[in-house]
Amino acid sequence: MKPSVELYEGTRIALSSLRANPLRTILTVAAVGIGVATLLAIVSIIQGLNASFAHQLESLGTATLNISRTPQISMGPTWWMYRNRKQLTVPQMQAIAAQSRYAAFVVPELNEESKDITSRQQTASGVDVTGTLGDFQRVGGYEMAKGRFITDADSDNERFVIVLGSQVAEALFPDRNPLAESVRVDSRPYRVVGVLAPKGSLLGQSLDLVAFVPFKSFLGVYGKRDFQIDVALHDPKDLDKAEDEITGILRRARNVPPDKPDDFSVFRAEQLADIYKGLTGALYGVAVAVGIITLIVGGIGIMNIMLVSVRERTREIGVRRALGARRRTIVVQFLLEASTVSALGGVLGTTVGLGLAKLVSAVSSVTAVVQPLTVVAGVGFAALVGLVFGIWPAARAAQLDPVEALRHE
Repeated sequence: MKPSVELYEGTRIALSSLRANPLRTILTVAAVGIGVATLLAIVSIIQGLNASFAHQLESLGTATLNISRTPQISMGPTWWMYRNRKQLTVPQMQAIAAQSRYAAFVVPELNEESKDITSRQQTASGVDVTGTLGDFQRVGGYEMAKGRFITDADSDNERFVIVLGSQVAEALFPDRNPLAESVRVDSRPYRVVGVLAPKGSLLGQSLDLVAFVPFKSFLGVYGKRDFQIDVALHDPKDLDKAEDEITGILRRARNVPPDKPDDFSVFRAEQLADIYKGLTGALYGVAVAVGIITLIVGGIGIMNIMLVSVRERTREIGVRRALGARRRTIVVQFLLEASTVSALGGVLGTTVGLGLAKLVSAVSSVTAVVQPLTVVAGVGFAALVGLVFGIWPAARAAQLDPVEALRHE
C-alpha cells in the first residue's frame, strides 16, 4: 500500500473511531484544550504587558541619562552607602552642558510629590510638581496642547508661572480655558501659561498628573535641595559613549580621586526595562511551565484512553493483521487517532484562550497581544503531545499477535 493511501485510510479509520466514542473524545479534547487555553491566554497577556510597557517606556525618552546623588533603583537597605555623598550642583550641571559632545540638552529636575493644586472650588490631588528649565520639554518628550512651556527667562526672573498636565487641567478647569487662570500650590499663586498633551501612564502611574514650574521659583519656595540632572542626547546610539564621557566630566567636577568609586549614579531608561524583563521573565517561565504541565496531564489522559481503545479493538486489530495489514499501518492509525484528538483540543484551547485574553483586555487596562506564531505553536504543540503520548499505545497495538488477537473476546 502506498504511503499516501495508507495515510488516508489511517485518517479515515481514526476519525471513525473517534465518532464511535463521542463522550471519550470530548473528554480527551477538553483535557488538552484546557492546557492550550491556559498557556495561550497567559502568554498573550504577558506579551501584551511587554508591548504596553515598551510603548510607555518610550515616553520617558530612550536617549536620556538621569544623574542623581543616589541610585533611582536600589535593591535592599543600601541607603547608608550613599548618605555621605555630596549633592549635585548647578556648576556641575553647567560643566556637563559645556564639555559633553553627546549632550543635546541638560536640565535640572526637582520634585515635590503628591501635592494639591487648587483653583476656585476645584482641587487636583496627588500632583507631582517639578522645578526645571525650558529644555525639559524636549528631554521628557512633552508636547503642548495649549499655551507654552516654561522658559529659562521664567526661571531667571523667578516668575510664578506653571504648566499643567492634561489630567490636572481637566480636574481644575473642566469647562473653561486654563490659560492665564490662577492656581495655588502650597498657598502660593501661579499663573497657568500652558497645558501639556496627554502622555498616558507608566506602570500604572499617570504621566499626566504633573505640573512644571521654573527652577529658581521652585528653589525660592522650597529652599535649596538635592536635585537630579537630566541629559538628552543627540543620538540614542551614543548612550554608552555619553555615559562614559559624562561620568568623567562629573568625576573631575566633583574632585573624585582616581582610586575612588563614583559618588553619583547614572540611570538609563533601559535599566528599568531590564528589571521589568527580569520580573516578567520569571512570571512568563512559571506560566509556561503551568501550561505545559497541564498539557502533559492531558497527554497522559490521551495515552490512557488509547490503551483502553487498543484493548477494546484487539479483535479488530487481529482481523486487519490477518488480512495483511502491516505493523506500520497499525502504528500510523493509532498515532493519527491520538494526534487528531490532541489537535482538536489545541483548536478548542486556542479559541477559548483567545477569548479569555480578549475578556481580560475588555475588563481591565491590560491589553492582550496575540501573535500568529503563538497560535500556530499552541495547536502544533498540542498535536505533538498527542503524537508523543500515542507512541506506546500504537506500539502495543502493532505488536499484538494476530492469532491471539483473533481469539480475544
